[in-house]
Amino acid sequence: MLPRNEDKKDLLRLARRYLSQQMEMGFEYGYGFPSRGLTETPGQRMEALYKQIKGCTKCPLHRTRKRFVFGEGHPEADLIFIGEAPGKQEDLQGRPFVGPAGQLLTKMLAAIDVNREEVFIGNILKCRPPKNRDPLPEEVHCCEPHLQAQLAILQPVIICALGRIAAQTLLRTKSPLGRLRGDIHRYGDIPLVATYHPAALLRNAHFKRGAWEDLLLLRREYDRLAMI
Repeated sequence: MLPRNEDKKDLLRLARRYLSQQMEMGFEYGYGFPSRGLTETPGQRMEALYKQIKGCTKCPLHRTRKRFVFGEGHPEADLIFIGEAPGKQEDLQGRPFVGPAGQLLTKMLAAIDVNREEVFIGNILKCRPPKNRDPLPEEVHCCEPHLQAQLAILQPVIICALGRIAAQTLLRTKSPLGRLRGDIHRYGDIPLVATYHPAALLRNAHFKRGAWEDLLLLRREYDRLAMI
């Protein structure tokens, strides 16, 4: 189905904002990585991006962070998992989802026959907010271009948003997670499935059934898209 006129306008505004942010970050042509990277592998481009942004000081969070959490995984991953921001352990180690929630995420992936090393895992924010508070709009505005640059290199088949804040931020909505689950959404032109954050599952076991349904939806849609 062709996009409606208002949808086209929204996409155009998003594209213009993205290109402007890429220019501010020093990227050329808006591809999300330097023009010299056109002859490099995705892994090399991802490494170049990491070196370029690891010292980011665009928002005040750089003053309180211990480590910049770039994200990790396969540089050509088709399946991407995005949370909201690093926690205490992630801030200490510089890696995403390494605490109890990360261990559960690894098990969740295994449940749908996915190896953690085959996917890419990251967050909307690359630095931990003080006391794990919710990301502020200005922090998202500064940090989201980093995620968009990563996606430009990865070119994933589908995204899984982990938790309410990640889903609402990526989908530009205030709808509760309960309304966002169970459907295929889009972040730009990339399909997106929303589910509970693993930390929420650790706090409330009642969410596990719904999370399992979301994972099955994610796997079905991923398999369908991979065949196109």
